[in-house]
Amino acid sequence: MNFLRRRLSDSSFVANLPNGYMMDLQRPDNSTSSPVSPAMERKHPQPPQPSHSSSPGTSIFSSISSAMKQTTQAAAGLIDHSASPTPPVAQKPKILLVIDDAHTDWAKYFQGKKVNEEFDIRVEQAEFSELNLAAYVTGGCMVDMQVTRNSTKVVRSFKPDFVLIRQHAYSMALGEDFRSLIIGLQYGGIHTVNSLYSIYNFCSKPWVFSQLIKIFNSLGPEKFPLVEQTFFPSHKQMHTTPNFPVVVKLGHAHAGMGKVKVESQYDFRDMASIVAMAKTYATTEPFIDSKYDIRIQKIGSNYKAYMRTSISGNWKANTGSAMLEQIAMTERYRLWADACAEMFGGLDICAVKAVHSKDGKDYIIEVMDSSMPLIGEHVEEDRQLIADLVVSKMSQLVTTAGSTPSPLRPWPPQVQPQSVKSQPGPQLGQLSQPRPPPQGGPRQPQGSQPPRTTAPPQQRLSPQGQQPQSPQSTSPQQQRSPGSPQQVRSATGSSPVQASKPGVFPPQQPRPPAQGQGPSQPSPTDVSKQQATPHPHLNKSQSLTNTFSISESSQRGNANEDEAKAETIRNLRKSFASLFSD
Repeated sequence: MNFLRRRLSDSSFVANLPNGYMMDLQRPDNSTSSPVSPAMERKHPQPPQPSHSSSPGTSIFSSISSAMKQTTQAAAGLIDHSASPTPPVAQKPKILLVIDDAHTDWAKYFQGKKVNEEFDIRVEQAEFSELNLAAYVTGGCMVDMQVTRNSTKVVRSFKPDFVLIRQHAYSMALGEDFRSLIIGLQYGGIHTVNSLYSIYNFCSKPWVFSQLIKIFNSLGPEKFPLVEQTFFPSHKQMHTTPNFPVVVKLGHAHAGMGKVKVESQYDFRDMASIVAMAKTYATTEPFIDSKYDIRIQKIGSNYKAYMRTSISGNWKANTGSAMLEQIAMTERYRLWADACAEMFGGLDICAVKAVHSKDGKDYIIEVMDSSMPLIGEHVEEDRQLIADLVVSKMSQLVTTAGSTPSPLRPWPPQVQPQSVKSQPGPQLGQLSQPRPPPQGGPRQPQGSQPPRTTAPPQQRLSPQGQQPQSPQSTSPQQQRSPGSPQQVRSATGSSPVQASKPGVFPPQQPRPPAQGQGPSQPSPTDVSKQQATPHPHLNKSQSLTNTFSISESSQRGNANEDEAKAETIRNLRKSFASLFSD
């Protein structure tokens, strides 16, 4: 090795070494070298290895070249982007507000359900008394919720996308009036089941009963047997009733509250005093000795009918002990439910209550909305039906919102040219105005300049600057020179000598051209004006009137007011000269 190191100091010896040989000789003794001997390396020289320590210019050039190749391939569609798909963006869940008491956990009925198989549903449940809101014109509705769950107070604020209302918004018996929240939801444009319009209308039972009266008048007493009811707006009208016993209902209440059975005239007067203390309205209806009560409920397209029989002997079947059983759904019952479901723009959830008397007659007494209580053995099924109905309504709402075009659409471009073409007459700037005559030459008479106010519409210029095709415009008389006798004869109805008699001023007759200038061609409008002259013989007053009207129109049409005034003066002089020429 010492010998080789001495030989390396000789420059001529190093220059004659093969490529890569110098690198192996300069390795230190403790470096790991290839077990191949130098003699084998001489027999099989290795190809030159590319140098990784290239110059900065070469590396920049190579990176730019590779970037240009990738850009070209991407533009040509050669790069397959499906190899690395982008992860799907998580959709924001839809917020469903369920207004109901805490006894029913509605979150489990919406678990696993999605809106349009795309959006998850986040359920927020609270009662009317636990809610507060603020509604805006463009900001929607912001709901504040303060609930107590497992002795823990939970406070949340959110914007609901949909609301399911399962509570009464107004009850006089409990002193609860949450109609302001219904107004706020309507103000914020929130969609609900049932609709907010129907929920607000159901806050007054006499108001709902008036809708039942309309159905009764439409279908008749055979198909829709409605109980006879009398409405009193205050106690002042409650003097007497024709038959006893009667049932008096005070105000707006639920679950049998505010209902009193009155069997005599004296009890009825006492009841009127109670109505006066309550300061509310009241209704009376004849007492029906019932055998059982009937309830027909409708949830979406699902119908069920129940029969409830009192066991405790109370005249109110919904008070005390009662036996409930499901009965067959008849076409008559279906008609009742369908007819009541059409009121107030449509009820997705409703129930009709009727009384079956001991004489075998049915009497419809009430209709309930989405706040109706669920009864029977199929309560879980009914709740699942309500959940499916809400998901269906939310899906329809999302689909409608995605397909509705913007109301601020631009005006169709193909309509705009038609609106312009439909306007008769020439456009602005295309009205025929007289060109000022050359200096030193005679001026054209004002008779050759028709006034804009007296020109007929069919003789005006089109927007393209061309005269519309008409039998008058295509006549050969217009193609002749203005000084020809045929044109003068056709314009005045007589010979040229008659047209130039003294005392008659022919405004349509052209003057000879100036010296050094060719004959001036009349415009198509002038020729049409000449052909429209009804009679050649004009008296002096008509000539003067025509001269004044022509001078006024020329004064409006000329750009130079001084020339217009001078031209008017000259025309007046000619007119007076023609008047006194005889």
